[in-house]
Amino acid sequence: MSKATVSMMQANRDPAVKATIQRRIPLFYSQGADPVSDRPAHIRAGSSLSWLGDKLALVQDDANFLVLIDPESLSVEAITLAAGEAGARQFDDLRGNKRFKLDLEACTTVPTPKGELLLAFGSGSTAQREQILRVQASNPSNPKLIQASALYVQLRACTPFSGSELNIEGAMFQEGQLRLFNRGNGKPNNNLLPVNAMVDLDWDSFLAYLDNPEHHQPPALQNICQYDLGNLQGLNLSFTDAIVTQTGIIFSAAAEDSPDVTSDGRVTGSVLGILDTNPRWIELRTPDGSLFTGKVEGVCAFRHGKNRLWMMIDIDDPTLPCELCEVEFVAK
Repeated sequence: MSKATVSMMQANRDPAVKATIQRRIPLFYSQGADPVSDRPAHIRAGSSLSWLGDKLALVQDDANFLVLIDPESLSVEAITLAAGEAGARQFDDLRGNKRFKLDLEACTTVPTPKGELLLAFGSGSTAQREQILRVQASNPSNPKLIQASALYVQLRACTPFSGSELNIEGAMFQEGQLRLFNRGNGKPNNNLLPVNAMVDLDWDSFLAYLDNPEHHQPPALQNICQYDLGNLQGLNLSFTDAIVTQTGIIFSAAAEDSPDVTSDGRVTGSVLGILDTNPRWIELRTPDGSLFTGKVEGVCAFRHGKNRLWMMIDIDDPTLPCELCEVEFVAK
């Protein structure tokens, strides 16, 4: 196990921060449903967002399709990923095949000499969920899934980062480091508690591992920071995504009564916040000032437009479309 330094920080509610949902857009594929590829008409559990070229790339935690969204026209393109067990590309409790899903929960885009590279990470909450999706912006129709068990074994073994149960929910690239975020919504286990935490991996070493995982070891874990995010409406907050912006690191977190990292639970709301020397957050509200009680799973900054974010709402119902939202976020 890597011997990384470990620090701890408290994030507090800050009424000076404002987060208001301005627009909610249910997402449907422009191509419609396709029974042959097991594609529904709607986008299901959207779990993370990142720019890829001039499109918003969205990954789903229970459907094997990468989604590209034109933020101007709101056209939605499906890129088909490899089929799973019995040829399925949709996974849920209704079908009884949820244990086979990739559970892609975090994504980020990295500039490389070959152009932008989108990486999406399985949560690692089970052995099935230890794959990384790799997509070059120059050829998005040729996505590749990479088995990354050695990386996930290392992340899971580092309990200051993983806590009682590993659950990767955020990823970002910053200053030569790949940063991963663990969501602290796990079940206590062997005297370990769930942990919200961030860890750094050297990008060059990580890319060497990604290029040849059978012959390269994953990079050492560095600079672990644990966060106490507090609670909202009586439930503990836990990370659901994070991005780098000019303002700093913006994170989303949800207050969910999860029995463990593989099960959904009652949600009392979500927050957006800043991670800096003074970590802080504010609960999301609707335009009329009411508390928003849904679960935010992904967040991405506008390319143009101050104090604007794109955000994904996961309905946690495979029969309903997830929603892309425009959010006004103001933090000093």
